[in-house]
Amino acid sequence: METHTVIQSAQNPKVKEMLRLKEKSRARIQAQKFIIEGLRELELAMECHYKILEFYYEPNILSPDKLSGILKKIAGQQAVIAPIVLSGAAFEKLAQRSSTEGIIAVAATKPHTLSDLIVTSKNPLFLVAEAPEKPGNIGALLRTADAAGVDAVIIANPKTDLYNPNVIRSSVGGIFTVAVAMGTSKEVLDFLQVEKANVYAAALQASKPHTEVSYKNTTAIVVGTEATGLERIWLERSNQNIRIPMRGKIDSMNVSVAAGILIFEAIRQRDISEN
Repeated sequence: METHTVIQSAQNPKVKEMLRLKEKSRARIQAQKFIIEGLRELELAMECHYKILEFYYEPNILSPDKLSGILKKIAGQQAVIAPIVLSGAAFEKLAQRSSTEGIIAVAATKPHTLSDLIVTSKNPLFLVAEAPEKPGNIGALLRTADAAGVDAVIIANPKTDLYNPNVIRSSVGGIFTVAVAMGTSKEVLDFLQVEKANVYAAALQASKPHTEVSYKNTTAIVVGTEATGLERIWLERSNQNIRIPMRGKIDSMNVSVAAGILIFEAIRQRDISEN
C-alpha cells in the first residue's frame, strides 16, 4: 500500500496554515483558498469544477475504500495530489464539526464578480440578497436557491466572506451548486437593467401581496436584512415592492424563509405557464 505523509502534531505549520484559512477571512481572500470539510461537500465542489489543492484525511475515520474512491474522483478531474494523513489530534484541531467523515481539503476560490456571471436561461430567475451578514442566513439562502433551481444568487453590498466555513456548512454544499455573484447595490441594479429583469423588492412600503405580481418573465426577487430591510435605492428602482401577508402579531420573518416563499411562488407561476 502506498505510504502517505503523516502529520502528527496539531502545531504542525500545515495545520496552522489551514486554521488561518478556516478562521480568517483576510487569509482566505489573500491566498484565494478555503477549507472544505466532509465527503458530500467535497464531491459537490468537484462536480462543480472547484480545483482541489490539498487533501487530508484521518484514517481511523475514513475507510480505505472511501479514500480510494475519493482519490480516483480527484485524479479523474485534475492533476494528481498527494493525500496527507492527519493524526486524531491534528484532525480534531481543524474539524468544524464531528460528522465530516475524516475529510478536510483545501480548494481554490472562484471569482464572483457580476462580469463573471454567465446566464444561459432565456428567462432567468435571480435571488438578490442585500447586505446579508449572518453566515447561517447566507447558507440557507443558497440552499433554498439550489432547491428552487434559481439561475443565480446575487449578493449586493456583501458583508460576509462567501467562503466562511459556516456559509459552506449551512448551505450543505449549495455554495458550490448555485451561481453566485457580488457587487454594490448600484452595480447589481445596473446588471439587472441590462438583463431586462422585473425587480421585485420585499418591503412594506407601497407594496402588493407577493401573489399579485407576475414572475413569468425575467425576474429578480430582492430581500434585505431582518433588522433594517432594503436600502432606499432598491425601493426607488424596483418595478414593484412586494410583501408576504402576515397573520400573526410579528411583522417579519427570517430572510431565508421569506426568500423561499417568494421564490417558490415564482416557480409555481412559471410551472403553470409552461403547462
